[in-house]
Amino acid sequence: MQLTKNFSLEELIASETAVRKGIDNTPSPEIVANLRVLAAGLEKVRVALGRRPIHINSGYRCPALNEAVGGARNSFHMKGLAADILCPQFGSPLQVCRAIHAAGIRIDQIIHEYGKWCHVSFVAPPVQARGQLLTIASAKTGYLDGLHPVA
Repeated sequence: MQLTKNFSLEELIASETAVRKGIDNTPSPEIVANLRVLAAGLEKVRVALGRRPIHINSGYRCPALNEAVGGARNSFHMKGLAADILCPQFGSPLQVCRAIHAAGIRIDQIIHEYGKWCHVSFVAPPVQARGQLLTIASAKTGYLDGLHPVA
């Protein structure tokens, strides 16, 4: 099912971990509504990245899948409002994070995670977006405010 011009439900719920572990990652109708908000936000991200294709590493995660991948207990992935993305045709994960921020897109969070991907999350109206910019280099160091290079 196509949620927006460039993003489908299937790509936002796909998970190799779910397949490998036999986890049913089928979203509820309420989550599908949130996935439409996510897809609309990702369309804006795609424009900010010069309309280059975005690779979704992780989108929606049901609670069992979120636990299996070690996700945060309050992860927006479980709400269908977050995605971990890459856009190699645009640049590094840090460059992607910074471009999204520079575009002024109303986001809840942009997290430069482990130097490997960009986590971006949105909120469904009327919730107010936090506009947080964070970097995590390791579980040991935790989150730092701002978007920083990871050694």
